[in-house]
This record gives sequence, structure tokens and C-alpha cells, in this order.
Amino acid sequence: MIIKNMTRALLVSSAAALAACSSPSVVQQRDGSQVMTPDAPKYNNDTGFYEYEKDGKKVQVNRDDVKTIEEVK
Repeated sequence: MIIKNMTRALLVSSAAALAACSSPSVVQQRDGSQVMTPDAPKYNNDTGFYEYEKDGKKVQVNRDDVKTIEEVK
């Protein structure tokens, strides 16, 4: 019984820690459009594109097309 409770507590605390790591962001592009991302986009030095996931698909945006990236608080 004690092991079950400890396992549950560990799972709940792990899930909470993972949820706290995400940092939703808004990417504003030079054409005026805005995209909400679940995590901050990562910049790929090799390609020159910002990369993020939207609806389960990988999206790439040229660095020159991005005006700002702001973290949602």
C-alpha cells in the first residue's frame, strides 16, 4: 500500500514538473500574422529557420520573416 502511494506521488510530481517546463510563446511575423506555440521556438543555425510544432507538425519560419517572439505569461 505504501509503495502504491509513493508511486502515485512520484507520477503526479513528475507530471507537474513537466507541465511547468513548457513556455507558450507568440511569434509575430513581419506580415502582421501571429502564431501561438506551445513551447518557445528553437532557432536552427544550420538552416536559418525558427522551428516549432503546430498541430503535431513541424513548422519552420525564416528568421527574416520573424518580427518578435514573446513568452506568454
